[in-house]
Amino acid sequence: MKETQQIEWEETWRDEFLKWICGFANAEGGVLHIGRNDQGVVSGVPNAGRLLEEIPNRVRDILGIIVEVNLREEGGKDYLEIVVEAYPYPVSYKGEYHLRSGSTKQELKGAALSRFLLTKQGLRWDGVPIPRLTLGDCNPAALQWFRDKAAKSGRVDEQVLADSDTALLASLQLGDGEHLKRAAALLFGREPERFVQGAFIKLGFFITDDDLRYQDEIHGDLFLQVEKALDILRAKYLKAYISYEGLQRLETFLFPMPALREALLNAVMHKDYSSGIPIQISVYEHQIVLWNAGQLPERWTLEKLLGKHPSHPFNPLLASAFFRAGYVESWGRGIEKIRRECANHDAPPPLFDTSMSGLMLTFKANPVHLAAALGEKSASALLKLPGEVVQPESRPGSRPESLELRVLAMLVSEALSKAEISSRLGQRQVSGQLNKVIRRLLADRNIEYTIPGKPGSRLQKYRRRTLDRDV
Repeated sequence: MKETQQIEWEETWRDEFLKWICGFANAEGGVLHIGRNDQGVVSGVPNAGRLLEEIPNRVRDILGIIVEVNLREEGGKDYLEIVVEAYPYPVSYKGEYHLRSGSTKQELKGAALSRFLLTKQGLRWDGVPIPRLTLGDCNPAALQWFRDKAAKSGRVDEQVLADSDTALLASLQLGDGEHLKRAAALLFGREPERFVQGAFIKLGFFITDDDLRYQDEIHGDLFLQVEKALDILRAKYLKAYISYEGLQRLETFLFPMPALREALLNAVMHKDYSSGIPIQISVYEHQIVLWNAGQLPERWTLEKLLGKHPSHPFNPLLASAFFRAGYVESWGRGIEKIRRECANHDAPPPLFDTSMSGLMLTFKANPVHLAAALGEKSASALLKLPGEVVQPESRPGSRPESLELRVLAMLVSEALSKAEISSRLGQRQVSGQLNKVIRRLLADRNIEYTIPGKPGSRLQKYRRRTLDRDV
């Protein structure tokens, strides 16, 4: 036995454990054992008969809820079992709100408390009405922009699009009587930041983490922010590498624009706007880091986020408006699309990090493309050649980027075995470091087997993966 989301053990009863009961009631319910030690062994509880009467009364008088208290016996010793149901409304302990999370209890404050109270009322942050927000605060140009996009997508009834602005907002569930909701301020407001602090996007170009060369801020309604951010990225921030098809000269961005677009849309739709912090896009020569405030849905892990999962928008009204305008094809598939676009662009899959009070997404340039865009010498210097290890801020551990770049360069024009690669590197035998680099390049889909059905074949070689091959 062990403590879990719904099980807690305590050896003796103290009134402060009312907070734990409060936490269970505000979460998924649970069971509190009194008379069981930290190892789950029953140690017995004195005065069990008195506590059987006192605890339900204390819970009722202080928390305003009813719990079931049972006397149990194990190994000849008595213990109490307090069964707490999950309550559909917020339960407070003397004005404090507690929540069971995993095997711990948290006191909710600030933005977390606001989210909790809204959720218990069946509301989301973007669905709360703003008393001072009226149709006069909306930008007619933004409403017309939406009409044009929605008409092309076919996801809004034509009669609704032809109706008044008030009817259009009502069809998008953005009205609440005389007032409009927060989502309306963000989607169509003339000045969204009058109502929602930090509702803008910051762009910056960095040489190193502490060397910012230039930056931009993008304000306005969310549709405008997405369009302008992508335009500025293309025109001012992103470099391209040169390739040829016969005599035709081709210029291709180092980073896949469709993947960046999808990542930005996800950031805008899922951001926790109560944080007051703008979306931040940090552009480097070799990577782009996009960060937005927020958190995963309750009980979700990063593994679940990266796998197949149902739609769970943090701001459902914002997500619905972007869907109806044709900006996103479907809900719940954004990450899948981002990774697919990276693969189509011959770029490594992005790195995800949820450890910094939000979601950080890092796009890395293909080392070979980086060398084509900047020159091998500049790319090598950027990746800290020779011998040094780059440790991206958003990713634990590290890998030898310099060796990776050299291996990729060897495989541009021909397929080689590990022994042949090792020989060209001046090594007498295949090193563990080379094995690690090859595994990473295979995982990132930068290279592929020449005999894919037999990875361990003695005749196995490796080649650069090309976009026209089925992988």
